[in-house]
Amino acid sequence: MKYRPQRLVKVFEEELSKIIAKELEFDGAIPTITSVEFSDKLEHANIGFSVFPSEKAEEVLKVINENKFELRKLLGKKVMIRIMPQLDFKIDHGTENAAKVEKLLLEDNNN
Repeated sequence: MKYRPQRLVKVFEEELSKIIAKELEFDGAIPTITSVEFSDKLEHANIGFSVFPSEKAEEVLKVINENKFELRKLLGKKVMIRIMPQLDFKIDHGTENAAKVEKLLLEDNNN
């Protein structure tokens, strides 16, 4: 059963994406789950997400945090796990940073 955390990562990403899209509304923003990391004993799950457009990331984080207990409850109905981990959401700026670096590289090549 050493592959259980890896399987849970995939299931959590898929199910949370579906639940967030169906249950929460964001004014002009599209959140995407980018990562799921579990603590050693699966007591906590750190969920990374990106937002398009990135200017609305803080707004989206606020909505998600206001509803994270409901998200946990809905996720518990979809995922068969004895104890549902606590969910901690964090904004993932990785894609935004990658776009900035790419833009800078393109500008440098054009000069």
